[in-house]
Amino acid sequence: MSLIEIGILLLTAAICGGIGQSLVGYTTGGCLASIVVGIIGAYLGLWIARELGLPVFFELNVGGQPFPIIWSIIGSTIFAGILGLFRRATVGRDRY
Repeated sequence: MSLIEIGILLLTAAICGGIGQSLVGYTTGGCLASIVVGIIGAYLGLWIARELGLPVFFELNVGGQPFPIIWSIIGSTIFAGILGLFRRATVGRDRY
């Protein structure tokens, strides 16, 4: 896999992670956080799809590596929602 292909996969993960974060309203962390949320969301979304026996929709193949766009957005939304719940639970508490 070339450097350009890795860059395309990271850009796709960032876009999917950003969409997932915006659907939930969790906007902390910037571009790097969107990439991480997108990659974790892809794994989470694929795991959910396999466990429920659902098909993979709209898959992007870059360098022989499939990247599930729809399941990445769904997984990113779930992961960002969980992160948002943890963030809300700690905001407002005294940190003494």
